[in-house]
Amino acid sequence: MDAHTLTPPEKTLLTHQLLNGAYKRLTLDSRRSPMHELISTMLSHRTTHADEEKAYHTMLERFGDWEGVLNADPGELADAIKTTRYPGQKAPQIQQTLRIIKEEQGEISIDFLKDMPEDEAMAWLTRLPGVGLKTATLLLLFNFKKPLLPVDTHVFRVSQRVGLIGAKVTANKAHNLLLQMLPKDAVELFNFHKHLFWHGQRVCTFFSPKCEACVLRGICNYFHDVREKGIDQAA
Repeated sequence: MDAHTLTPPEKTLLTHQLLNGAYKRLTLDSRRSPMHELISTMLSHRTTHADEEKAYHTMLERFGDWEGVLNADPGELADAIKTTRYPGQKAPQIQQTLRIIKEEQGEISIDFLKDMPEDEAMAWLTRLPGVGLKTATLLLLFNFKKPLLPVDTHVFRVSQRVGLIGAKVTANKAHNLLLQMLPKDAVELFNFHKHLFWHGQRVCTFFSPKCEACVLRGICNYFHDVREKGIDQAA
């Protein structure tokens, strides 16, 4: 199959199909509470999952609950989350986020987002400090089953290499472009996200992608335009 004969929507649906066959289909069940998801995702920026988890649990062990985190000394909070990157930046962002939630909702809870339309929920979340499109879409999909698509570095890289989106498309624009080409169904979007995430981690890696083991190589622009022609000498 010529990688360039398919339109982006056709290629996106075929990618979804092929990865559904390559990886385990998942049910969409919340892995953690909405507040846990929000703060952990803020902590995760440029940080490994293990270090993010360590920071989250150290923070709550030290300060007890969200009220304790909100009222903590900023320097002590930064020390508690020091296993993350940029703790001095993340600590005040977390406290400001908790303050906004409490002032507007009367309590430190974001359960109210469940009943909001996704566009309103996205707008509310993305005005919080340190919360961008990836964090907002991930939380709303994972916790409230809203039909949105998180685009992290793996999803973005695989999508560009295969040719689902153009080479000049930004990560922010990719959220909507990919979403428009997929079923507006939370479970399907969750599986698309997780499968591309796994594929980017295990096969379509940043360095030396394992094209020979890739179920997408028949439709992949990168494989046909770069790897097959020997242009990717470092791989």
